[in-house]
Amino acid sequence: MEDDITRTSRPVVVTSYQPHWVDEFAQIGRHIRDLAGHAAIRIDHIGSTAIPGLGAKDVIDIQITVSDLDEADGLTNPLRAAGFRQGTTFQYDAFHKKPETDPELRKLFMREPEGERRAHLHIRELGRFNQRYALLFRDYLRSSEDVRAEYELLKRRASQLFPDSIDGYLFLKDPVLHIIYQAASLWAEKVSWSPDEDYL
Repeated sequence: MEDDITRTSRPVVVTSYQPHWVDEFAQIGRHIRDLAGHAAIRIDHIGSTAIPGLGAKDVIDIQITVSDLDEADGLTNPLRAAGFRQGTTFQYDAFHKKPETDPELRKLFMREPEGERRAHLHIRELGRFNQRYALLFRDYLRSSEDVRAEYELLKRRASQLFPDSIDGYLFLKDPVLHIIYQAASLWAEKVSWSPDEDYL
């Protein structure tokens, strides 16, 4: 995230939960599976659109898990050939107190083909912190109605304060994600959580 949090960028709109998000993920995910085959270990619906009852920006977030990011051409090449964009350079997720280029945060990022339903593809390595975090965050919010409701309230207020700046929106939201992670980690230990087998 850039230091200038007021930089104008795409509008930020948080909408009420839409049940059709699940079906849209399934359609995109099956297409990815057809293109990538066994290069993808698992294809998961992540982010707020994957959490029933939670308002979200209307973007389908998908996590594609691979065994080795350095050998991900078998995944990214067929996706790019089918029109998916980007995925040529490594990016790093941001997480408080972890170095900016920590291997545990490394990923490839791709977007939907031009003109198609907006979707973000996060390609992450099996067992890394960021790969596990996305699934843990999703499952914890699915399990906690109170946390889910307060998180949505925060997102709506952040979008009201920064309606034209995704960077400003994230500036407010990101620290809360780290707080939720701490609670989710305790919950995971209590329930002996592990990623389920419900993926494409």
